[in-house]
Amino acid sequence: MASYKEIVTKAVIGKGKKYFKNNYTIKSETLPTTVLGCWVINHKFKGYKTGDKIGVDGSYDVNIWYSYEGDSKTAVVNKKIDYNDLFNLKLKDNGDYANDTDIIVRTLSQPNCTKVNITEDGSINFDIEKELGVEIVGEKKMKIAIEEDEEPWEDIEDDVDAEVLKEIEESVDTTYLDEKND
Repeated sequence: MASYKEIVTKAVIGKGKKYFKNNYTIKSETLPTTVLGCWVINHKFKGYKTGDKIGVDGSYDVNIWYSYEGDSKTAVVNKKIDYNDLFNLKLKDNGDYANDTDIIVRTLSQPNCTKVNITEDGSINFDIEKELGVEIVGEKKMKIAIEEDEEPWEDIEDDVDAEVLKEIEESVDTTYLDEKND
């Protein structure tokens, strides 16, 4: 009959993901003619607990390459975007946000520029999409069955057959010790 023991381990006690689409506007030094490209780089973020929610503070840089003066010259305008997103994450097994929980944030879809256009006043309007995943890792108590019986030991046999043993026995010099004592 098995007995039971309780162990405490770290486990994922809450997990969720959220999709974000935000619109931004940036003003360039010159009047743009055409947008040639948009890159999002240097994405950094950190998760934290705030009451019964999870917050994620982060930032990334947006670089927009554009042409001006009738597509005869090019320039790059950049903007650092800071964000603060909140997750209303449900915990498994009716747990709570204890002090010893860890927050793990992952980028499931890196920030990406999906739409860029030039407005009538010459500003550049763009959309950024991203998807973040959050996991809460905390202590969990589990019961496990313990078997008191030890498994039997397995016999290990050497790969030596009778012919090898006979060859070893014939090669032993029994007079070796006698010669050393003389």
